[in-house]
Amino acid sequence: MGIPEKIKKIEDDIHRTQVNKKTEHHIGLLKAKLAKLRREQEEQQSRGGGSSIGFDVKKTGDATVVLVGLPSVGKSTLLNRLTNAKSKVAAYEFTTLTVVPGVMDYRGARIQVLDLPGIIEGASTGKGLGKRVLSVARNADLILFLVDVFQPDAATVLRRELRSIGIRADEQPPNVVIEKTSSGGITVSIQTKLTKISEDLIKEILRVYDINSARAIVREDISDEQLVDVLLGNRVYIPSLTVMNKVDLVNAGFINEITSKVPYKFLPVSAESNVNIAALKEEIYQRLNFIRVYMKPRGQDADLKEPLIVKNGSNVLDICNKLHRRMKEDLRYAQIWGKSVKFGGQKVAITHRLMDEDVITLITK
Repeated sequence: MGIPEKIKKIEDDIHRTQVNKKTEHHIGLLKAKLAKLRREQEEQQSRGGGSSIGFDVKKTGDATVVLVGLPSVGKSTLLNRLTNAKSKVAAYEFTTLTVVPGVMDYRGARIQVLDLPGIIEGASTGKGLGKRVLSVARNADLILFLVDVFQPDAATVLRRELRSIGIRADEQPPNVVIEKTSSGGITVSIQTKLTKISEDLIKEILRVYDINSARAIVREDISDEQLVDVLLGNRVYIPSLTVMNKVDLVNAGFINEITSKVPYKFLPVSAESNVNIAALKEEIYQRLNFIRVYMKPRGQDADLKEPLIVKNGSNVLDICNKLHRRMKEDLRYAQIWGKSVKFGGQKVAITHRLMDEDVITLITK
């Protein structure tokens, strides 16, 4: 029996099994086996090769945002509003057949925005332009789900398709550590109350993945799917923003009705009529969690006009790497003025974390 047949057999078994307290252990084990088989299938397919023309986009700027939506929801029009790109716009499906990049200059940041071809339900299994489209989103810093005001349920479809290829929008990596050992079997250290998975199921899922001796440290209430995510090790966790387009075609009452029905928050815009585009730019900037760092050459005034844009939590080493890959080798120390230090001009180590609007001088050898 080949992998596709094994996958089909397990899928049928899951569909036949009624979900309840008695069967959740059995279903959890089946889902773990299914995820492993799908990974093996993907590895076989990737070894077989395949074209990725038009979908290999080099990351540039301070961050990358991808526009994800069904065909004809206005992604190209929105890209043109946000950036200097000239993406083709037409009133029929699949206008964009390659990834179209643009750059949004905002508050000193250069943000790359990628207009992906419209995806359809089943894209994660290869329908339409399928996985080639979705795979671009794996390297993004922010996913922008674009939904038509007349198709609000599409957001659920988009999230499901991304989830199927291992993209966990708006989630954090599970707080679980698997330490393989040479002997002693499997021990599980549970540091919280588990309500979604049992200790026995944790052990059985580890064995499915050929782990027979290990120490599993579980620090949060995880599900069987989250444990599998840890074992696969190929999941990415990316923040998202949902935008509802074409709101100029409806009234406020219509928007209020949608808001009360859908299980997600969204920003209403009209790319065509330029409604709320300024608010969208600000929201993108905030979701990317930037801070501004001003460079001060030794003995000179700080450059307060063009800040260096880095992610919140960045340290002096991150600044060195952003400026030049060899800068850290020549660095003696750094001086900081700003909220992250006790006094102006304080000498700090390479691990010192910066705060918004800090001024930094790098003293080299």
